[in-house]
Amino acid sequence: MRLTCFVLLLAFSAAAAEPPPRVEVGNRVSEGLPAELPAELTDLLGRYQNTRAALLGGFLGDGSLLTLTRFGETNQLHRVSAPLGMREQLTFFKEPVMFALASPRRADGFVYGRDEGGSEFWQLYWYDLAKRESVRLTDGKRSRNESPLFSQDGRRLAFTSTMRNGTDSDIWVSDLAGGSRAVLTEGGTWRALDFSPDQKRLLVLKTVSINEAYPGEVDLETGKLQLFPVDGGKAAFTTFRYAPDGRSVYVVSDEGREVLTLWHHDPEGGAPAALSTAPWDVTQLSVAEDGKHLAYVTNEDGISRLHLLSLPRHKVVRVGALPTGVITALSWAPDSRTLAVAVNSATSPSDLYTVAVKGGAVTRWTRSEVGGLDTSQFVAPELIRYPSFDKRSIPAFYYRPRTGKGPFPVIVNIHGGPEAQALPIFSPVAQFLVNELGVALLVPNVRGSAGYGKAYLQLDNGLLREDSVKDIGALLDYVATRPELDSQRVGVMGGSYGGYMVLASLVHYSERLRAGIDVVGISHFGTFLKNTESYRRDLRRVVYGDEREPEMAAFHEKISPLSNAARIKRPLFVAQGLNDPRVPASEAEQIVKAVRGNDVPVWYLLFKDEGHGFQKKTNADYFGAASMLFWQTHLLPPK
Repeated sequence: MRLTCFVLLLAFSAAAAEPPPRVEVGNRVSEGLPAELPAELTDLLGRYQNTRAALLGGFLGDGSLLTLTRFGETNQLHRVSAPLGMREQLTFFKEPVMFALASPRRADGFVYGRDEGGSEFWQLYWYDLAKRESVRLTDGKRSRNESPLFSQDGRRLAFTSTMRNGTDSDIWVSDLAGGSRAVLTEGGTWRALDFSPDQKRLLVLKTVSINEAYPGEVDLETGKLQLFPVDGGKAAFTTFRYAPDGRSVYVVSDEGREVLTLWHHDPEGGAPAALSTAPWDVTQLSVAEDGKHLAYVTNEDGISRLHLLSLPRHKVVRVGALPTGVITALSWAPDSRTLAVAVNSATSPSDLYTVAVKGGAVTRWTRSEVGGLDTSQFVAPELIRYPSFDKRSIPAFYYRPRTGKGPFPVIVNIHGGPEAQALPIFSPVAQFLVNELGVALLVPNVRGSAGYGKAYLQLDNGLLREDSVKDIGALLDYVATRPELDSQRVGVMGGSYGGYMVLASLVHYSERLRAGIDVVGISHFGTFLKNTESYRRDLRRVVYGDEREPEMAAFHEKISPLSNAARIKRPLFVAQGLNDPRVPASEAEQIVKAVRGNDVPVWYLLFKDEGHGFQKKTNADYFGAASMLFWQTHLLPPK
């Protein structure tokens, strides 16, 4: 390893009775951190932090690709007109552009969304390519506007918005000239999924939880909503699309299945037909502009596989080999001859490719930078499985350092959600840990994770919450069986729900852990549900339990890390965004205050211009360097 040791400028002792001073530098607030970070660390880490990714915004009508990437402080929009062509930057905002949508029917502009300071009150804008100007389509207030969807002719835009009352996610339609109207105000959380070919109807979906959703159709002239029957009365749905005939539909659901399956349903043709038969979730679906082909993606143990079918007979079409990794987005070209695909892998940031329908040839459109590093030295993880307390097999990705025989210090990285899935995507943090610090990284998909069927997904709901924490205890048991891993030097890190898991792991396994990093994590489910934004409270109650019920409130009090803070006996680093609408900053403040009473070092970092995570490069770089210093101080063996 090139990195030998860091010269610490401060000596850390047990926490004093008085909290450390609060230091403010611009929008950064810190407590307990060193006054400066070692230059040796920041210089070396800087190469890893200067990697970029290309995210897919879709094909424009002129055949160019819209992409989000970062060449400065934040992700901005660029246009690429040819394979491996120059990225032409189109937006130059201080705040990041969070998402964008191009229409292959429009060459004159596109729609994008951005907020202020990480608030997630996204506003939608139309960008006019001729004028190089943006026009706001939404109210510009404390409303959340998302999930934009173009009509087939590109003249109208449907989107989800909380503009009406700040709580319910209604469906609105805009004519892109500034006029918008609400077309569905039933209450709850709704998304528009597809316009009918005649532009008169809209497929919609009401989401109650990741396991429960209700599909329907809205008549755009009368506003009448027709809900469709759900096989079994309750199921998960992710997407709906009209077939080119305008009568039948393609739908992804787990009706009668353990996994999310692609179905074709023709009301005049009897029962729905399953088009995907593998025991894996379908994650993406897109129908070509000319209606002759359909593309979908399956998630096979964390690796994506692209499938192409000809319509209407659903015959399999051969597809060329894409890089092994995770497909995050699809977009058809205006002529329907090619499909754009965004692919991310453990050893390469997200890049854009196209797949030709005829012959299946794959063409690379972007080549994202990796700080001048040798990508052949990047580590791809091994997929392992380990037994938990109930003999259930838990999957995890294992990143092992390329050099040395060990025993290697270990960091367990726990994903958020909880209904998410850790995937083998590119992480500069992971590569720095294994290549420069010689740390082994374990990334588990504990029970409650998506991607392994609906039964697995529900194993941690409500009163079963701590069973997922037991999966971390079982992983620590697994570490002790591997001679190349140092079971005496194990750290844990995670964000959002993963931050809760960090705190809960430190509560239950402090004697087996060295330290933990909690990023925007939940410290008490009762206070979290009280203070999270109203538009998402009911969705979270389905998973964590309803705090208004006495039994559940008592359970929350019993298991929450804040209630058990006296048991956290290891160094803790808490990082938070002040404007976080999901996990309010009060969750961080209260656990920091409580753990400081345990005579252990507690670092606290707050960014006043961030929300649920750190989008600005300066902030993300500082947090990354501080995290590495924290591990160097509290986890790694002294040199």
